[in-house]
Amino acid sequence: MFYHIKELQYQAKPERPDPIFARKLQEALGGQFGEMTVMMQYLFQGWNTRGDGKYRDLLLDTGTEEIAHVEMLCTMIARLLDGAPVGDQETAAQNPVIGAILGGMNPQHTIVSGLGAMPVDAMGNRWNADYMIASGNLLADFRYNLASEAQGRLQVARLYEETTDRGVKDMLSFLLARDTMHQNQWAAAIAELEAKEGDIVVPTTFPRELEKQEVSYVLFNFSQGNQSAAGRWAQGPSMDGKGVFQYVECPFPFAGKPKLKPAPPYIHDTPPAAMRQEEDVPPNLA
Repeated sequence: MFYHIKELQYQAKPERPDPIFARKLQEALGGQFGEMTVMMQYLFQGWNTRGDGKYRDLLLDTGTEEIAHVEMLCTMIARLLDGAPVGDQETAAQNPVIGAILGGMNPQHTIVSGLGAMPVDAMGNRWNADYMIASGNLLADFRYNLASEAQGRLQVARLYEETTDRGVKDMLSFLLARDTMHQNQWAAAIAELEAKEGDIVVPTTFPRELEKQEVSYVLFNFSQGNQSAAGRWAQGPSMDGKGVFQYVECPFPFAGKPKLKPAPPYIHDTPPAAMRQEEDVPPNLA
């Protein structure tokens, strides 16, 4: 059960309207790594956790907090849209400053949402559930959560650098701090699960003898140059402690050239004879 209180988790009040930055802030709300994504991601991961306990509780704690962040961003975007000069087109045509504002803002903020936030990114693309992951494997999910928080914090930091509004910066500084905590908590949960499950490779329960173990710890050099050979991943014990890293300069193929049977006539593929003739291009057509 959810219970809403009217107070915000943290203040969301800009010094002045700025419809252009309202559009930019939509990325932190409805973008791939925005607050809507992590909100849905953590809630579904929590709801899909089979069994009670601290991991489920952590997910639902954090997912519920992200609802509060969505509300803060919606409030800030609405306030940034207050007083947007959209009604007087004649004045806008004569004033280059107003014209720039109209040209830089999201027109749907006036046409569709009535000067309110929308579940979209900065380019107006609708939020998509494909952005989120809830696999049922907590180690895999927590690693994805850590990456999501890292990308989200990076984008909020860039937004922070793009405004001089002290009110906006204040709210963003709060979100940055919460992203710091969330990255740390997922890193702690990952380390704890790795220690409990005795492995770092997901899924930890899959029998290693069923994989081709001769290539489990081999780095293949598939690019020009060999700078990658100098990395920790190319020599010494593997990170899971179950193998030794190797480096192969010129990877060899493990199988021969594939030969596919011709398709039946009713498929109407290009006949094999015509395919072979492609190599014999007449000189005047080369």
